[in-house]
Amino acid sequence: MPHYELTLLAEFSAAHQLRLPDGSMEPLHGHNWQVEACIEGSGLAVSGWLADFTVLQPQLDAIVAELHDRHLNEHPAFAHINPTTEHVARHIAERLSVGIAHGLRVGWVRVWETRRCAASYHP
Repeated sequence: MPHYELTLLAEFSAAHQLRLPDGSMEPLHGHNWQVEACIEGSGLAVSGWLADFTVLQPQLDAIVAELHDRHLNEHPAFAHINPTTEHVARHIAERLSVGIAHGLRVGWVRVWETRRCAASYHP
């Protein structure tokens, strides 16, 4: 079945310290994270759009604002899990899916930790 996708972009700066497989902790360090979020749906509204960007973008911006200038290890979402890029992508996708309109779904969220390294989550 045909479907449409909208892609939203956001960014935030945050630090994290990952637990390594041997149980040790890597040094605390930060990133300027880039976020891409894909919203999917199969039908267009009478207006000719899948969804209004001016409604969706503030929702994504509010989610990443909660992560901005934070030590992710201290954020409640990562209290019991390693704050990897994969977990950050999942957190953003799960939060975003709560606020989007009926008939839409989060197709994926991709989080770029650096210009060359990203992780995606497909709910």
